[in-house]
Amino acid sequence: MVLAEFSMFPTDKGESVSAYVSQIIDFIDKSGITYKLTPMGTILEGSWEEVMNVISSCFKILEPQANRIYSTIKIDYRKGDESRMTSKINKIEKLLEKPVNK
Repeated sequence: MVLAEFSMFPTDKGESVSAYVSQIIDFIDKSGITYKLTPMGTILEGSWEEVMNVISSCFKILEPQANRIYSTIKIDYRKGDESRMTSKINKIEKLLEKPVNK
């Protein structure tokens, strides 16, 4: 199972790029992949192929609209099918014996 945190946006469209980012988020939402939107990026969870196909498709959405695209991608792979998107946070809360800001 892959957890990937990524951000992607055009750098040649001015100060606000939310109109472009919203196109990507709409695609991710319709893709059916498990995801979580954060203020600084999006976390995807699935197989390697699912995650990389979604990220590649996001690039293809922006490519015709921008001359320059910035992206960061962090990937954590672990064998197995167990979801870790919430279990990793739950483990920290258990160790701290208190909830954390999510």
